[in-house]
Amino acid sequence: MAVAAAASTTRTHVAGNAGRVKEILSWYESDNPGTKTNLARLLNSGRLAGTGKFVILPVDQGFEHGPARSFAVNPPGYDPNYHFELAIEAGCNAYAAPLGFLEGAAARHAGEIPLILKANSHDVLHDEKDPLPAVTASVQDASRLGCVAIGFTIYPGSAHAQTMYQQLREMAAEAKSRGLAVVVWSYPRGSSLTKEGETAIDVAAYAAQIAAQLGAHVIKVKLPSAHIEQAEAKKVYEKVGVPISTLADRVRHVIQGAFNGRRIVIFSGGAKKESDEAVFDEARAIRDGGGFGSIIGRNSFQRPKEHALKFLETIMKIYAGEIK
Repeated sequence: MAVAAAASTTRTHVAGNAGRVKEILSWYESDNPGTKTNLARLLNSGRLAGTGKFVILPVDQGFEHGPARSFAVNPPGYDPNYHFELAIEAGCNAYAAPLGFLEGAAARHAGEIPLILKANSHDVLHDEKDPLPAVTASVQDASRLGCVAIGFTIYPGSAHAQTMYQQLREMAAEAKSRGLAVVVWSYPRGSSLTKEGETAIDVAAYAAQIAAQLGAHVIKVKLPSAHIEQAEAKKVYEKVGVPISTLADRVRHVIQGAFNGRRIVIFSGGAKKESDEAVFDEARAIRDGGGFGSIIGRNSFQRPKEHALKFLETIMKIYAGEIK
């Protein structure tokens, strides 16, 4: 009887998870079966499979920040294979990286974890105030490497934002035609924004909305502060009384900005923090605010693997509701 009860509980759990995945897939009404299949692969992979929650390992920092800044603190990270193994062993939903890192070890790990090809990149050797990343990979590359999705960064607020929007629109259309999903890093930055404004709540919600309007399936944004950057937006926030006092409130508002929660929004882990508890508290706020999870790079790979695996396990337990 105990075995039968356990089997029944397992079936109920699986059925519930399947229901959540089907619910999320139903939000993407215009997509073809190939794209929905690849979204389902993201949703059904790793430790959080079927829950609708995500922990993704992104390693584009070598290109974006330089190799020493990214990997010297944990030298195994210079090796592309290290990050595949870390993401797989940790039970991440996916691993995201630029072309070279994926080419470095994709063959030996074929089919072991969903891959996201980061298709544009920016470096800091000429760190302009109004960034415009170069397109550094193609949809064809993503198909060749067996990826489930392309990743693309846009910088709302940059003087070159319209160019990025047009590039994304063209690449997203091609990706969807080939059955791939589209993940958008939407990072407000540019000479028209203050430094504080890059993570302001009104700007973060706007960034999520822009990515959703450009056809993103999954949207990556930074965690928002309570600062309000735009004068006209501030009038509305104050008049309507939009709740933004807690991080969970602000996460909820950003999710609302992405089609009232009908697009997957995940949040950046940012630079490595001194306190693990600070990251865990952010994960709790993301969970409690209805966020879909985290994409955690430097806070994962800039520490010894054993520590990274334990760290990521805790994050996943928070999202799974196993830790309050």
